[in-house]
Amino acid sequence: MTLLAGAVAVITLYLLLQMFRSANPAVLARTIKFGGGVLALAVAAFTGLRGELAVAIPLGIFGAGLLGWTPLANAGFGNVGGLFGGGATRPSGQASRVRSPFLDMRLDHDSGQLSGQIVAGPHAGRSLDEFDLAGLLAMVPTFDAESVALLESYLDRRFPAWRQNAQGDAAGRQRRTAASSKMTAEEAYQILGLQPGAGRDDISRAHKALMKKLHPDQGGSTYLAARVNEAKDTLLRTHNG
Repeated sequence: MTLLAGAVAVITLYLLLQMFRSANPAVLARTIKFGGGVLALAVAAFTGLRGELAVAIPLGIFGAGLLGWTPLANAGFGNVGGLFGGGATRPSGQASRVRSPFLDMRLDHDSGQLSGQIVAGPHAGRSLDEFDLAGLLAMVPTFDAESVALLESYLDRRFPAWRQNAQGDAAGRQRRTAASSKMTAEEAYQILGLQPGAGRDDISRAHKALMKKLHPDQGGSTYLAARVNEAKDTLLRTHNG
């Protein structure tokens, strides 16, 4: 029985590690944050029942902050929950859009979620979320270089380990460098999620926030980061002009 229990434990640990490796970084971060909040509240409740309030109260506040609750906000302590990335920061509702001949991609500023819709070809009008990895890779030969770059950015977020697959590596080798046409001001505003006429400070803030979302630890994309940098430079040149 001991040997059987040990084998089950090893198999379970292996499966958990595989899930951890292939998980979406943004989703994994939210899951860890939620689990930490629940654990902190549970420990706070246990220590509170034992009368150790000096430990239970700050631990409970910390756990509540991780879960997005702000128990001190209404007591005149301001944005305490924001220290833990909690719910005191209201969703901005902003989103960036990057388009290519075959794809229309959308990056939500609040969640960091990248979604896309096919706008040309036999699958026009369908969402990328409807296809599995094999179906998405099958589209690569029919896409232009810019659309392939966008698709790979989406795959990096949804299937973080896809490049390790031989088929994914072959698709990556088929990609050619996209011919970069001059970005218009309208495209730049859409990429940064700004309204036309936004000021220099708004442009800088949007650029900084997006570059954080596109960091490799968040499942970022080199191609999208380059487009965001180009959008910032385009709009700042317009203001300087």
